[in-house]
Amino acid sequence: MRKYLFSVGFALLVAATSLSMAVMTPPAFASEIKYVVNDVPITSGDIAHRAAFLKLQRKKGDAAQEMIDQTLRLAEAKRLGIRISDAQVDAAYQRFASNNKMQLAQLNGVMEKSGVTRDHFKEFIRSQMAWNQALSARYRSGEGGSVTEQDAVRRMLDKGGSKPSATEYMLQQVIFVVPAAERGAMLAKRKREADAMRARFNGCNTTREFAKGLIDVTVRDLGRVLAPQLPPDWAEQIKATKVGGATTTRETERGVEFIGICSSREVSDDKVAQMMFQSEGSNDKAADELSKKYVDELKAKARIVKR
Repeated sequence: MRKYLFSVGFALLVAATSLSMAVMTPPAFASEIKYVVNDVPITSGDIAHRAAFLKLQRKKGDAAQEMIDQTLRLAEAKRLGIRISDAQVDAAYQRFASNNKMQLAQLNGVMEKSGVTRDHFKEFIRSQMAWNQALSARYRSGEGGSVTEQDAVRRMLDKGGSKPSATEYMLQQVIFVVPAAERGAMLAKRKREADAMRARFNGCNTTREFAKGLIDVTVRDLGRVLAPQLPPDWAEQIKATKVGGATTTRETERGVEFIGICSSREVSDDKVAQMMFQSEGSNDKAADELSKKYVDELKAKARIVKR
């Protein structure tokens, strides 16, 4: 069961990292375009890397079809305005190595020797993170099935339970804006500025005063947000940060950001019951079914040309 709707679970990305890779050598191939999906090419190299990935996972599957699906998912995430930065992917790659008790160099070696390659695995991670956000948005829009607040309370009481509680946060978002055209030149400088401001953060009342002398800094009051509604990319950091403090800075498509925790309190009401009930009902099977339905719809509308 997923703690948050369709949140990323990297434990299932590779099931066989304990394989002995010493005797494996990466396949050699000449790359050529095999499919064009909505004007995006998929090469024989892409397909060969995915076939090697399936082998590493000890999974059966159609590597070409998986690459078509991945291309459709990334395009849909882009259409929805979902952007996964290189920094987010690198952090996830590092976590995957750590979770499997490997150094980065060891994981890189596994990826290269198996024929998967580090870049292919990272692009897979990017697509999984983006697709999970797209699925979560679709679920919230009602595709995953809905239940009223009153129904949720009634069902929980019928089970012998009581109304659940959740932490309600007052949040403030600080964005050090970096224009896309200047990202390469400015990002490191803006991150230093954001880190310096975050270090001085001591509550939401003084944030705008700190920001007055800074260029292109946006301060947004996000209002009250219940724990189950926290954005997946920020949830763990927000929950781990004390009131009056701020999360670590993160590079995003807008620039460099952090979130301040203005206040928090425990609340118990019908809205919490509704969200908790829906979360409990969102198992992996339901997620897989929604994902398949979504991809099938994208595929029906797509232009897929086999070369």
